[in-house]
Amino acid sequence: MITVHHLNNSRSQRILWLLEELELAYDIVRYQRDPKTMLAPPALKQIHPLGKSPVVTVDGLVLAESGAIIETLVERYGAGRLAPAAGTPEALRYRYWLHYAEGSAMPPLLMKLVFDRIAGAPMPFFAKPVARGIVGKAMSGFIAPQLKLHLDYMEGELAARDWFAGPAFTAADVQMSFPLEAAQARAGLTAGSHPRLADWLARIHARPAYARAEARGGTLALSA
Repeated sequence: MITVHHLNNSRSQRILWLLEELELAYDIVRYQRDPKTMLAPPALKQIHPLGKSPVVTVDGLVLAESGAIIETLVERYGAGRLAPAAGTPEALRYRYWLHYAEGSAMPPLLMKLVFDRIAGAPMPFFAKPVARGIVGKAMSGFIAPQLKLHLDYMEGELAARDWFAGPAFTAADVQMSFPLEAAQARAGLTAGSHPRLADWLARIHARPAYARAEARGGTLALSA
């Protein structure tokens, strides 16, 4: 039996989506973020010491990290679905995007989220100009250029193919969903700025398995 320890508005949403694409039976154990800190509840640490989501249990085996979970589920249950044939150029791209999503795309998005919160955090009036100055320099000098660099790069990649690994939809697209949904919510990704990425997002949202995952796990609503 597969059990997904599902935190609302988190990366675990794409694991539900993957399981729906693979048409696998699974159970959900739900966790809610703290409304003030937006952190996962301590109960998740009882499943995995880091207390992060997603965590999946498969026949007593505890799996963590989105990319590792996706690779394991596709290898075990995919039966040739959602992954390119080994030894092909598509297989190399598939593996690349599985790792790129969290290793390269997410860090500047996370930095933007953190610095945005610093800018809006309560603090003594005399500290606000200093904090805003630090945030402004970090945003303009590093974070915004990095976000543009990565979004432009991904936009260019989709000029050559319909999906990230090649002409067919794969689990790499599932893995890439979270950073691009975060970019749409927080980093100015629009149809005007990056039309191919916006079209890709529209296409994944239109997939029946995506809708089924939202019906079971809740709508992914990332804050701006």
